[in-house]
Order: sequence, then structure tokens, then C-alpha cells
Amino acid sequence: MTLFLVKRLIMLAATLLVAAVVVFFVLEILPGDPALVMLGVSAQADTLAALRAEMGLDLPAWQRFTNWIGGVVTGELGRSYTYDVPVSELIGERVVVSLPLAVMALTLSTVIAIPLGVIAASRHNRTTDIALTGAAQIGIAISNFWFAILLILLFSVTLRWVPAGGFAGWDAGFWPAIQSLLLPAIALALPQAAILTRVTRSSVLEVLQEDFVRTARAKGLSRRAALWRHAVRNALIPVITILGLQFSFLLAGTIIIENVFYLPGLGRLLFQAIAQRDLIVVKDLVVLLAGTVVVVNFVVDLGYAVLDPRLRSGGGHV
Repeated sequence: MTLFLVKRLIMLAATLLVAAVVVFFVLEILPGDPALVMLGVSAQADTLAALRAEMGLDLPAWQRFTNWIGGVVTGELGRSYTYDVPVSELIGERVVVSLPLAVMALTLSTVIAIPLGVIAASRHNRTTDIALTGAAQIGIAISNFWFAILLILLFSVTLRWVPAGGFAGWDAGFWPAIQSLLLPAIALALPQAAILTRVTRSSVLEVLQEDFVRTARAKGLSRRAALWRHAVRNALIPVITILGLQFSFLLAGTIIIENVFYLPGLGRLLFQAIAQRDLIVVKDLVVLLAGTVVVVNFVVDLGYAVLDPRLRSGGGHV
């Protein structure tokens, strides 16, 4: 188990380093000068040079990279060019929106998808299975953006049950804040639930064909008991994989939904930082989100090792 953890930690660190290098140098080759964006095209050359020196833009690329990575490692993320506040403060203000939104969407997706996937598998090739599979396919095809607009038109404009956009803030109370996140969470959860339903169905069907399930049935175990005690439990590994990937996506990929609903989350902050050429914010955010994906995958690997002892001894592959 120790060797397994060491290997995974080394892979985690290497992946984060590669991600940081790629992010930095891709942003370096983008056109535009952050100092010029801040001062405007009519700025004097000496003023522009002074601001570039203050922002560290006059240093060689390798030195800017090492300074930036050193700050990320120590928690000193620098100051935003646009807002003139610490980037860590900006991220702290926005993560209290994006993280609950991702958790809500993942919870909705899981609660809907796993039971539907199991039901579809238990009624393989019957009307219920065909209907659920077709509905899941439609859910996969539906755009988050289009579905979000439909939700706003129905529940905000027509029925006036929830606000159409904005975030009430946690200071306004738990329920007003949850109401602000409800429609975005549903818009994010639908396609993820559709994908998870398909994966759960396929995984359960595969396990139902295994010999140990047939043996349990031959010994007199009811179909329902064999399904829930054996098939569902042993079908969880692919489902865990998708859940891990979905959480990473929901936290890192909410740019469109947060802009549709005007939510002050990480996705909207990233969009604004790109538009304003606030490179320090863009770099820190992208590396943070990439790190989240890598860490979640690491946790999923640990879950595999717990569920399958062969992986701890090197006898299996993740």
C-alpha cells in the first residue's frame, strides 16, 4: 500500500508541474499586454515601462515562471492586476459559490442517475429500459446553456418561483442562497445524470452476467436481493470513476452556467480575468482547477485500492 501511495503521489506532483508549465507558456504567447490594457493605448512609454516593472513583466520568462510557482507553492498567489487585491482573496470569495453549486449538482445527478441506471439494468430490453435509455440519450444531447434558458423561462419568468439570476449570498440566509443556486444546479446536473445513468446501467448489466451472481441465484437468492446485494455493490467502481470526473468538471467547467445566471463564482471570475487580460488570476485559477481535477482523481485511485486489494499489491491497473 505504501508503494502504491508513493507512486500515485509522484504522478500527482508531475502532473501538476506539467499543467503549470503548459498554462504559463500558453498564456505567455497570447497577444496583448496587461499593462497596456490597464493604462490604455494613450499611456506614456515611461509610465507603461514603470507599470510593467512593477508587475514583473520585464523579467525573463523563466524567472517569472519560477517566481509564480514559488508563490503558488507557498500560498502567495500575487495580486490581481484588475482588482488590485490578493488573488487568494478573490478565489476565497468565489469558491463559496462554485463549491456548493458543484456539490448540489453532483448530489442531484447521483440521486437521480444511480436508481434509474439500476432500474434500467434490472429490466433489460423491456419498455422501462428502452424508455430510460432513450431519455438518458436525450439528456446527454441537451446543451447546458439551452436547458438553463428553458429553466429561467419556466421557473423564473413564468412561474416566478425562484430568481432568474444573481446570488443572494450566504449572509441573506441558507434558503435564499440555495434558491439562487437551485436552477444552475439542475442545469448542470441533467447531462451529468444522463451520463451516469448510462454508465450505471452498463456496469450493473455486466456484473449480472458474472458467475458469482448466477451462483447466488442458483442457491435461491431472489433476483432483487442478488441485484442489490451483489450486482450494484460490485458495479460501483466505474460509477466512482464517473463521479470523480463529474465533480471535477462541475467545479471547473461552470463558466457558461455561471455567466447565464450571473453567479459570482470561479467560472465567472475566470471569464472576466481572461477578458481583462488579468494573467495572474487566470494562471492561478487554471492551476487551482487543474489541481482539483488531479487531486480528485488521486482520491478515486485510493477508492479503487480500498475496493480492490489487487491494486495495492500491483496486481491490477487503475
